[in-house]
Amino acid sequence: MSAECSSYLSADKVLVSGFSCPRTGGDARAVYCCGFQDIKYCCDDPHSFFPYEHSYMWWLSVGALVGLSIAAVVLFAFIITVCVLCYLFISTKPRSKLDNGLSLQMA
Repeated sequence: MSAECSSYLSADKVLVSGFSCPRTGGDARAVYCCGFQDIKYCCDDPHSFFPYEHSYMWWLSVGALVGLSIAAVVLFAFIITVCVLCYLFISTKPRSKLDNGLSLQMA
């Protein structure tokens, strides 16, 4: 079993000619063509091929960072709110003991 990796332009815009997998002198188990549009290689997992350039990862990373930042701000605001409410609850409790109307004197 073998696979053909077609020619492609590398990230440096250099044309890399196509090749067959497994490569001569390479791992005999690497019979699949894997990689991206700007870099291809032989591998042993047929699901490793992802037909997009590396730039998609940057946008996913930016989106993840924005989402995590928003989640962190919301969590921080929630914690601050809980702390303030706890402080207000504790500080507004009456300091003196309330009179319940019962006398606790010894007879």
